[in-house]
Amino acid sequence: MRTRSLPLSIIGGLRTLFGGRAGIFSDLCESAREESFQLMLAHARKMGANGVIGVRYDTGPMVGAAEVLCYGTAVIVEPSQ
Repeated sequence: MRTRSLPLSIIGGLRTLFGGRAGIFSDLCESAREESFQLMLAHARKMGANGVIGVRYDTGPMVGAAEVLCYGTAVIVEPSQ
């Protein structure tokens, strides 16, 4: 879960009134997505995996915050003979 400061959330909220791209919220979503991806990779490495397959993202409602889950199946990939 990632959040923005109150002033940035207010600015982003005002931008939604006029339509168009709300860069503040787009940046928040992108950073939450990247952080969740890196966290998934770290968990896979701790399990001894060197790859992840079937990667999916799941998101929750966003009102000044972004909830992003990234999950997949940790695997050990070996070169073909």
